[in-house]
Amino acid sequence: MASSRAVPNLAFRRLRGRRSPGEFAAAVRRAAREIGEQVACDARYIGRVEAGEIRCPNYAYERVFLHMFPGLALKDLGFCPREHVRGRAARATATTTVRENRANRVDTANSRSDTSDTNEESDVLRRAFMTSGPVTVVAASLGLGGTAAVAVPPPRRSPRPAGDAEVIAVEAAVRRIRLLDDRHGADGIYRQAAQPLRAAHALLDSGTPARRSTADRLYAGAGELSISVGWLAHDSGRFDDARSHYAEALATARMANDPGVEAHAFANTSFLAKDSGRYREAVRTAQAGRRAARHLASPRLLSLLCLREAAGWAKLGDRTNCEQSLCRAHGLFDRGPSDADPEWMSFFGEPELESQEALCHAALGDWSRAARHAHRATALQDPHFARNLALYRVELATDLARAGAPDEAAAAGQQVLDALDVVQSSRIHTRLAATARVLLPQRRLPEVGAFLDRHASTNVRA
Repeated sequence: MASSRAVPNLAFRRLRGRRSPGEFAAAVRRAAREIGEQVACDARYIGRVEAGEIRCPNYAYERVFLHMFPGLALKDLGFCPREHVRGRAARATATTTVRENRANRVDTANSRSDTSDTNEESDVLRRAFMTSGPVTVVAASLGLGGTAAVAVPPPRRSPRPAGDAEVIAVEAAVRRIRLLDDRHGADGIYRQAAQPLRAAHALLDSGTPARRSTADRLYAGAGELSISVGWLAHDSGRFDDARSHYAEALATARMANDPGVEAHAFANTSFLAKDSGRYREAVRTAQAGRRAARHLASPRLLSLLCLREAAGWAKLGDRTNCEQSLCRAHGLFDRGPSDADPEWMSFFGEPELESQEALCHAALGDWSRAARHAHRATALQDPHFARNLALYRVELATDLARAGAPDEAAAAGQQVLDALDVVQSSRIHTRLAATARVLLPQRRLPEVGAFLDRHASTNVRA
């Protein structure tokens, strides 16, 4: 939360230009990779900078920003000299500085944790949230800093409600889970990620924070955490668990009168309903999400919900309603990004639009058309989203196999196999196995045979 003394960083806002905070955050991450840095930048971090909450970035972000804008100094980017924030001049504003340093430590810890491999990240997740005094969450979990611990005692009830420190920890947990999911998929982190969710709900049980703004952030954070953990369950094939987590998020959103979290919960519930074979529910919940989101000034969010509805219609075999929903989705998407776009929608760009349209055409049996859209999704996808890129490629492989292009399908399947050392997603494994079954009659073709043999050996090792 911004200090009463925070001054908006208008210079940094001008540098962002017409890009949404999520799109600009993605550009920051790409720039970091160009110089060998790792930063966990997202739309919320960009928002904190523009609001003046972060008066000077940590050293990793400083290097990235100066790489992105050669010839400019930190002052030109709207930041204060580091010594004014952390030196003697900062003593007069100690409360503000503590908050900024905490935010910088969170981002530094995220940046360092991004260099860990899957097992190390899972070990950090396993530590979950700890308590230190009355309902104080220590962000040792998820690589957020603090002291590591080996046990996870549940937060005890206390007359003191949660404050800013606990809210920051919950929000950071949501961001960290999303980053790990983007890189590795859900299978390796689902059970560990459920622990901070329990801690977040214990915070809610401890009492409502006195300040309305803090209470709103805590409810929103808990709702988004429920959705994030629900998605991990969804992606790893635990549909009943996912349904429960999404329902919990929806209840939290309605209790807090938060249409943004409500729309997110409905979007994920629709996706789950489609994957579970409940196609009319997929349509209805997507429509409910559109109603919740209609006043949020985010065309991209409405576009995604139209895609969810289109997928339900496609599975029902209703081509007319599917095409109408796809048309609405494209029209809304073409309005461009907005400052009101939710942080969690950073994944939703043109590649995801193409992928979702491919799935609709595949459900309607138009495999060649589906393959064209799936190919565009793979060509446009940022490699940072490793799980999504693998998913798009397995969709492409399936569409090509059914469209009568076995060699091309096998080549796409090989690319998915290349990613399995990094990405762990039951959904991807299931779809790749289905592709292999479609290609089995063509195994005498050299490319197909090589793919099938490698796929079989991968399954044996797993």
